[in-house]
Amino acid sequence: MNSYIGHTSFLNGVNATFVAELYASFLQNPDSVDPEWRDYFATLHDDARGLLEDLKGASWAPRDARVIGNGNGAANGGGNGTAHADAAAAGAPLQGAPLSYGAAAPASAPADQVRRATLDSIRALMLIRAYRVRGHLESTLDPLGLLKPEAHPELDPRTYGFTESDLDRPIFINYVLGLETATMRQIIEVVRETYCGNIGVEFMHIQGPDEKAWIQERIEGIRNQTEFTEQGKTAILGALTRAEIFEQFLDKKYTGAKRFGLEGGESLIPTLEQIVKRGGQ
Repeated sequence: MNSYIGHTSFLNGVNATFVAELYASFLQNPDSVDPEWRDYFATLHDDARGLLEDLKGASWAPRDARVIGNGNGAANGGGNGTAHADAAAAGAPLQGAPLSYGAAAPASAPADQVRRATLDSIRALMLIRAYRVRGHLESTLDPLGLLKPEAHPELDPRTYGFTESDLDRPIFINYVLGLETATMRQIIEVVRETYCGNIGVEFMHIQGPDEKAWIQERIEGIRNQTEFTEQGKTAILGALTRAEIFEQFLDKKYTGAKRFGLEGGESLIPTLEQIVKRGGQ
């Protein structure tokens, strides 16, 4: 855990976009970056690679924020980013960085405003990814509400530099949660409903990007909340009741006989019914 945070701590600063662009250059041509960066990117594990991919943007909606480039927007693949940081500090606008509501930064935009908008986007993406990986650590497991899960620092917006006064500021997230822009309060509401509810979905370990995106799109689109009709709820209850009664019958009819029951696996019944139903359709 500590080694992972230390390994990716560079993403907490303004240089995160710069590093993501270097990584994109590395993926296209490893020889286009300095040897130190090439060695570093070659040792990244899957989580860090995935985070840098998120910072790059999805293939169907790439992010336009650029730090590496000249006045004409041409990218270069090497360097240590000092010149770009100095230019930003001197007041030069970061090319293509998003402002509030996803608008492109005009040439006259103040550097600190552009930097803040870019940092907001990067840190919001980091928080969203943390919920995808570790949201289960604050999941709702006690139906009586007597025991509250212990707060995890990676799921706290304050860890990423957000304060109470920042929670209602619009942030450009490029449709990551189906929203072009959202406040941190809205983002937290969506990810908590999706990843901290009664049912969790583990998919971030999947190596295939298409498979992972397929699951992610379907659970985040409905916030992992399936709405059943009254008729559907009645049908599920009926299936569970029949299974339970049948199991009680077998227990009385064949007392002491070896058998395999559904204890703890009752949810398999409506699951199989849905598979058969959807498969037939």
